[in-house]
Amino acid sequence: MNKKWKVLDLECTQSCTLNIKIYEKWRGNMKVLLVNGSPHKEGCTYTALTEVAETLNKEGIETEVFWIGNKALNGCIACKQCVTKKKCVFDDRVNEFLDIVANYDGFIFGSPVHWASAGGAITSFLDRAFYADHLGGRKSFYLKPAAGVISARRAGTTATYDQLNKYFGLMQMPIVSSQYWNMVHGATPEEVKQDIEGLQTMRTLGRNMAFFLKCKDIGLKNGVEMPEQEVVTFTNFIR
Repeated sequence: MNKKWKVLDLECTQSCTLNIKIYEKWRGNMKVLLVNGSPHKEGCTYTALTEVAETLNKEGIETEVFWIGNKALNGCIACKQCVTKKKCVFDDRVNEFLDIVANYDGFIFGSPVHWASAGGAITSFLDRAFYADHLGGRKSFYLKPAAGVISARRAGTTATYDQLNKYFGLMQMPIVSSQYWNMVHGATPEEVKQDIEGLQTMRTLGRNMAFFLKCKDIGLKNGVEMPEQEVVTFTNFIR
């Protein structure tokens, strides 16, 4: 990456010198992928995601939007062919997504609320994408920050927010938060644009995501090692 640095020398209590590198201006090329899980390509969920994307761009982070589409998506059938195929047995938008995720440093997943939970399409999409990545040993999402963005006319937002966060927790993806739970309200994009607090929450989320990415980048470039990983031990409740 091409960055401009400003170095400050500070005296510490142990009579040593700390070289603290501070960004004068961020000129990185890190990228965040925003996944639109709505059946509407440019509806309410998209409107919320673009508010996050524009803020990330202002912070020097590149963004792209991936729409899962509005065609039927199979749910996971637990065939476990992803163990050997390293992708899902159903060759659709899930595999298209898996083909590109290694190129991104962070993720924002957007979902509308359907029956007080995430939409059926994005649920099937995430079930299969994360399962195929996990069982296939790809580790495309490991320690990459993630956040869920929820769109609703009225209710069901916090239940959906909880649902999405469970994916990130299991995949060891640091969850980035905002000044409030990541949600917007409105039945149309125009109404979402009137949700002043909701849009502010999206902008704060974008800035927080950018901050986390920059901190992680600085740490890795200055010798902070990735965590040691143990071999996973599986146990059942019956033993």
